[in-house]
Amino acid sequence: MNLTGRKKRGDSAGFFASAMAKDILGEAGLHFDELNKLRVLDPEVTQQTIELKEECKDFVDKIGQFQKIVGGLIELVDQLAKAAENEKMKAIGARNLLKSIAKQREAQQQQLQALIAEKKMQLERYRVEYEALCKVEAEQNEFIDQFIFQK
Repeated sequence: MNLTGRKKRGDSAGFFASAMAKDILGEAGLHFDELNKLRVLDPEVTQQTIELKEECKDFVDKIGQFQKIVGGLIELVDQLAKAAENEKMKAIGARNLLKSIAKQREAQQQQLQALIAEKKMQLERYRVEYEALCKVEAEQNEFIDQFIFQK
């Protein structure tokens, strides 16, 4: 008997009624949790949902870390690309400068060769003129000698 004076049902009958109620509610999509609160989701599904939510949060955190690492890597690669481009431009500038110097030297060499040729021609003219003057001098000396001997 219970406190009200009534006969107490057997434990097996209460368990059976509770199990039947849980089955009927379960078929309707309603479930009891560990605190015996009525829930719409099955406790296993609820637990899986919580676990999935935590895994998703961990995944999002890892993706964020990955993005930071990739961002740093991209920034580093950009810096290296800029440095390589600067070195490339310096090398191109140096090569162009060397070409320019070579062209200047070639032009200077041509000018000097032209000057040498001009000076050789002038020397030849002077030699010819010298020979002509020497001939004139010899003729004049011969004329003077003849003039002196005739007297």
